[in-house]
Amino acid sequence: MIRSLTSPTDSLYVTPKNWLQKLHIDGWLLLGLLLLLSTSLLTVFSASGGDWQTTQQHGFRILFALGLMLAVAQVSPSNLALITPWAFLAGLIMLIAVLLFGDIGKGAQRWLDFGFIRFQPSELMKLALPMMVAWLFAYSDFPAPASRFIIGLVIIAVTASLIVVQPDLGTSILIAMSGLFVIFFAGLPWKIILGAITAIIVSMPIAWNFMHAYQKQRVLTFMNPESDPLGSGYHIIQSKIAIGSGGIDGKGFMGSTQAHLEFLPESTTDFIFSVFAEEFGLIGVVVLLSLYSFVLIRGLMIAYFAQDNFSRLVAGSFSMTLFIYITVNIGMVSGLLPVVGLPLPFVSYGGSSMVTLMISFGILMSIHTHKKMLTD
Repeated sequence: MIRSLTSPTDSLYVTPKNWLQKLHIDGWLLLGLLLLLSTSLLTVFSASGGDWQTTQQHGFRILFALGLMLAVAQVSPSNLALITPWAFLAGLIMLIAVLLFGDIGKGAQRWLDFGFIRFQPSELMKLALPMMVAWLFAYSDFPAPASRFIIGLVIIAVTASLIVVQPDLGTSILIAMSGLFVIFFAGLPWKIILGAITAIIVSMPIAWNFMHAYQKQRVLTFMNPESDPLGSGYHIIQSKIAIGSGGIDGKGFMGSTQAHLEFLPESTTDFIFSVFAEEFGLIGVVVLLSLYSFVLIRGLMIAYFAQDNFSRLVAGSFSMTLFIYITVNIGMVSGLLPVVGLPLPFVSYGGSSMVTLMISFGILMSIHTHKKMLTD
């Protein structure tokens, strides 16, 4: 008789049936990611004005991230659960170190400089925090005891607080949401969820007084970018012009005048969606969103069929966090949300964000391919 698994440390695994399973790769998920990464290379090439050096650097980063994804996929969920508390503790110590003697750049103290590498600990916490909260519920029946929810909320609050004072409000909110997704999937009562939402809405006027000047300006610009079209509202106005000028079928590959004439800032990173929409129009956007939907649905399926609580919660959190990243970036460049400096997942040029995302999907592949079967 087959029994349900609740512990991530159970270790009797099913023998892989094909070469993809032997490499611990989920073929469908890999297909979706490769299509997104191919789109990324083409769009970065166009957004950079046909700069081969920039595109090659991006390609090398993609290959490095894919290698890390494959390496992480070899680690079983049981071993991931074992190292989770230590990884979280290391991340917490590094966040404290950032506040004490972190490297300052662009007015923010967010980095640790080890000489051979300049590292942003908040990137580690994008993985470690949701995994740590999931670890709390790994051996618990659902709905979990109230004490575990309280401990989880404390862990989220402490981590987010250490990041928000750097200051990095956008990252702190996104990391906190990744942990809150775990708590939600663990069965947090709806009355508490609604109460928390109400408390957040009520506290917004108070929170405004604690925001930095540039953060307030982003909110004001979001409300009315045309009030300062050549200043704080310039970026979002140019972005909306690029998206709107794409029309139904776009201007064609390498046809982004907003990017090539340098009207659009950060065209290869935060605003790369605007370049894509201008060149490939509504049809291209629908295709891109369909690719994202495919990857998201596959991630949620992996979460649904996961065989223990830890794996289920981690997979669900990573999948929903990707959804939030996509929504925030597209909403930001479309003028539907304030600008928070968040890249478009798997498409924007960059290193740390790409690496973090690919590691998270390596964990998803590990969860899916390390199948366990135990009998009573």
